[in-house]
Amino acid sequence: MKALVTRLDSFGDVLLAGPAVRAVAARADHVTMVCGSRGAPAARLLPGVDEVLVWEAPWGGFEPPDVSRADIDALVERVDADTALILTSFHQSPLPTALVLRLAGVRYIAADSEDYPGSLLDLRHHRAPHAHEAEAALDLAEAAGFPAPDDGRLRVRTPPRADALTGPGPYVVLHPGASVPARAWSPGRAAEAVRELAAAGHRVLVTGGPGERGLTAHVAGAHGTDLGGRTDAPTLAGVLAGAAAVVTGNTAPAHLAAAVGTPVVSLFAPVVPAERWRPYGVPHVLLGDQDAPCADSRARDCPVPGHPCLNTVTATDVAAAVEKLIAVAQPMGET
Repeated sequence: MKALVTRLDSFGDVLLAGPAVRAVAARADHVTMVCGSRGAPAARLLPGVDEVLVWEAPWGGFEPPDVSRADIDALVERVDADTALILTSFHQSPLPTALVLRLAGVRYIAADSEDYPGSLLDLRHHRAPHAHEAEAALDLAEAAGFPAPDDGRLRVRTPPRADALTGPGPYVVLHPGASVPARAWSPGRAAEAVRELAAAGHRVLVTGGPGERGLTAHVAGAHGTDLGGRTDAPTLAGVLAGAAAVVTGNTAPAHLAAAVGTPVVSLFAPVVPAERWRPYGVPHVLLGDQDAPCADSRARDCPVPGHPCLNTVTATDVAAAVEKLIAVAQPMGET
């Protein structure tokens, strides 16, 4: 059987599809994953993925392209699968993707859908109302005939060792950036947290993408180590895997940390529900006012002056959460 799994969103969204991908891979001869360019590096980390097709859907992403018949025709020609799972967030429709896959000749298509699908879906599944995104994807896979073959936690291929970047000895990672501004802690507060963690005796590594070098340099200051722009996806996985704890917002490194088994201090802005997007399957501490006025707004820019849902979180709060997670993890490491 040739199977195809689609998740057309960002890096973290694709990581959350990982348990469902492994379920499909346990029964399929070949698994292709279709995702956008932001999600492709994550897809290449997932166990069970044999091939990655990168496609920018006009109905996905932060800056979707215009509809192009030639582009859709090209994807139709590339798809070679008997069965497909379309994974979407709770507020997205799978039907445009289903139409493209049907045109490509995929015989069996399953998705979560509240909308009437006509002949576009063979399995119209209804997700549990409060399910985490990873659990919802697994539930769909099981309903489509792909039961979970393992514990269902997030997982990536074994990352490379990152000692050359991290240096010797224990460390904590702080990742100050986020995919959208509404989910980011203020740079000033992040810099305070680096100083407080360093004063408590922790080595602090500050990570970020190539476009965040100014941010990571500011946050690291004289008390942290700036790794901004120095880690691709596999290397970042290695850095996070070696950390005692990771401090980050609701963004991709939170899910990557969970996938390598590292505890997470989650600075979680409630613009999306924590029950669906919190760090999955690892010890974590959730910080941020989950009842703030921005809750469930899906805002990309904070609609409330002063960004109170996250800026009420202090460096002391973060340092205390790190100590709590390290204390919980230490006995586990000693057994």
